[in-house]
Amino acid sequence: MPVAGLGTIVAAAAAERRGVGAFNVVSLEHAEAIVAGAEAAAAPVVLQISENCVAYHKDPRPIGLATLAIARSALVPVAVHLDHVTDKDLVAAAADLGFGSVMYDASVRPYAENVKATAEVAAWCHDRGLWIEAEIGEIGGKDGVHAPGARTRPDEAAAYAGATGIDALAVAVGSSHAMLTRDAVLDLELIAEIRAAVPVPLVLHGSSGVPDEMLTAAVGAGLTKINIATQLNKVFTAAVRNYLAHDTVVVDPRRYVAAGRDAIAREVTRLLEVLGAAQCPQQANVCQQARDEGIGWQANAN
Repeated sequence: MPVAGLGTIVAAAAAERRGVGAFNVVSLEHAEAIVAGAEAAAAPVVLQISENCVAYHKDPRPIGLATLAIARSALVPVAVHLDHVTDKDLVAAAADLGFGSVMYDASVRPYAENVKATAEVAAWCHDRGLWIEAEIGEIGGKDGVHAPGARTRPDEAAAYAGATGIDALAVAVGSSHAMLTRDAVLDLELIAEIRAAVPVPLVLHGSSGVPDEMLTAAVGAGLTKINIATQLNKVFTAAVRNYLAHDTVVVDPRRYVAAGRDAIAREVTRLLEVLGAAQCPQQANVCQQARDEGIGWQANAN
């Protein structure tokens, strides 16, 4: 299946008040597991590669090309997205590799500078057919500092979306990046107010710290793209630790890394169900038939 366009996935979900799970890739195993989990849920999914991930791998090409290859082999629509990028050269590199969308992050800059920089990148992206997400203000949790009290004003969000020409907007409504606990409290009334004021789909960053029932409610209130990274890393690490604790002589990393990969796949399936991300029963039937025939990442994972 060709790599899906994130704009198409998000627009369909927003129209039906479904959530779209956008999960961060750290390694090849993450990408494999996320797609396996999406196939099990019969839901579209987003594979996100962040600027930090690129820095870890020292080059966008190996992890980017591998992720794109996994997306093309999926049984469900899969978009490949560049997340939290501040380097315009990296935006261009991702476009050259075949990414269809980017999240350009100028949120640390003063408002006017954020608008100017984001508008320039948005125009560049649109000229090349790329979908672009941006962030107004700075959502808590970056650089190890949580600021759950940060809030986006509906009028400012609407003005920002209009001035920049972006396709989706990340807003501050109570979440915080890199939370290890799941007790963030979202402002559902504010989400609804921003949804009514802003003409583009809304994105929640820092979703790992939000409990399940509140994620479901937030989608109902008007959020569409739900970014999740830390929660997957938590379940991956827990599974690897558990494997090593029970097998103290194992030396083949494929064994314990596979345990982490399987844990991510299960968590992705569960979270996509929490978000109401499944498209239709027909898609579920297609995925199940393919798995029965030994096709797809979920079949391979088992």
